Amino acid sequence: MAVLRQSCQSRERTLPFRCKPGRARTPMKIVLANRYFYPDQSATSRMVSSLAFSLAGQGHSVTALASRHFHDRRDAVLPARETINGVSVRRLWTSGFGRSGLAGRAVDYGTFHMSAALWWLLNTGRKDVCVVCTDPPLLAVTGAMPIALRGGRLVNWVMDLFPETATELGLLSQGAPSGKISLLLRDWSLKRAALTICPMQEMNRYLASRTPGVSQFTTVHHWSDGEEIHPVHPEHNRLRREWGLEGTFVVGYSGNFGRAHEFDTLINAAEKLRGHDHVRFLLIGDGQRRAATEREVRRRGLSNVLFKPYQPSELLAQSLSAADVHIVSLLPELEYCIVPSKFYGVLAAGRPTIFIGDLDGEVATVVRRAACGESVAPGDADGLAGLILRLESELTERLAMGRRARQLLEIEYGRDHGVDRWQEAVSHLLTQEQPTRVSPRPQEVRM
Repeated sequence: MAVLRQSCQSRERTLPFRCKPGRARTPMKIVLANRYFYPDQSATSRMVSSLAFSLAGQGHSVTALASRHFHDRRDAVLPARETINGVSVRRLWTSGFGRSGLAGRAVDYGTFHMSAALWWLLNTGRKDVCVVCTDPPLLAVTGAMPIALRGGRLVNWVMDLFPETATELGLLSQGAPSGKISLLLRDWSLKRAALTICPMQEMNRYLASRTPGVSQFTTVHHWSDGEEIHPVHPEHNRLRREWGLEGTFVVGYSGNFGRAHEFDTLINAAEKLRGHDHVRFLLIGDGQRRAATEREVRRRGLSNVLFKPYQPSELLAQSLSAADVHIVSLLPELEYCIVPSKFYGVLAAGRPTIFIGDLDGEVATVVRRAACGESVAPGDADGLAGLILRLESELTERLAMGRRARQLLEIEYGRDHGVDRWQEAVSHLLTQEQPTRVSPRPQEVRM
């Protein structure tokens, strides 16, 4: 297998990225830690990269800590040091077993924890705002002490809840000692943080209920870049032509094929609609459940289902616009644990959402409030198939839903709005009294 290895010598490059004009009122020194960063296109990478580039463009000093790997590739090793759009990217050494097995993934997690802890201990400055994400899980537990010792401020940016997600999915036994210890450590890290940022209210309320007396919780919804992802008319969509989808009604799914997402209802609906030659299902992405989903489609002989890999960022507008409607799914028991960030990309593309999940959950509530789609309960394949046929036949209603989706993105879930909310959430940290411990900041150690 060919391995792309790039020099560890620092380099600088500029991407065609436009941020909100202006300068930061109070420049901050921010360190963002997440296992993946640009050019990786996973959901957490896209969120962290978007924030980092926006903050750097407004005059903040931004460092991104990540691994040297892509989330979905093992044939490439990214450079250890580079500057992208003003963001100082420091990619730490980790093992590279990838996502195919739980044991290898656990080793990858552990080595990132160790490398990140050492970097924080050697490089954190006294006034640094250290934003720690949840990939890998419990990273804030590892970061709390070295960040505190160096006088930094710990900010938890919670994307997914662990160990709750593992417990709900049956990967961790209810009441298992490892789960109890993980909960205690995670809650301890919440108490050590100057601020915890959640992407949805339900998660915020849940975490606050677990840490009585801790008030440093806030909600900042995820967002999408309305300039990078925008509606593309079917007649001008290159991917629809290349994938043989011209003249068809396309039901799309784009993103992670993860354990948290529900695919049985989608596949059952595709089987019910196999006689409708004008209806096609386009499934884009990768993940733990993709191979099993492909096998099931082949077993049933569903020629109306097409699989494609993740698309590069420059093709996201066309990729997401290749579908006429999009499926977003989430297991109901995980409503408080995970936010399906693909929803915001669908809004940016100006397409209606069909949500499969809790009808009273956060995504279903937003879809209903904004009238930008519909929702069905998991297992209701008949309802999903009927809804698809209705939206296919009612062009005026479908286009109106798409317009309202894009409007919702621009008003509530656009990048500039999200970054502004994020900055407001952390800005108070600059006015708080800093720890009394003072120590010189050493030269950065390359890892």
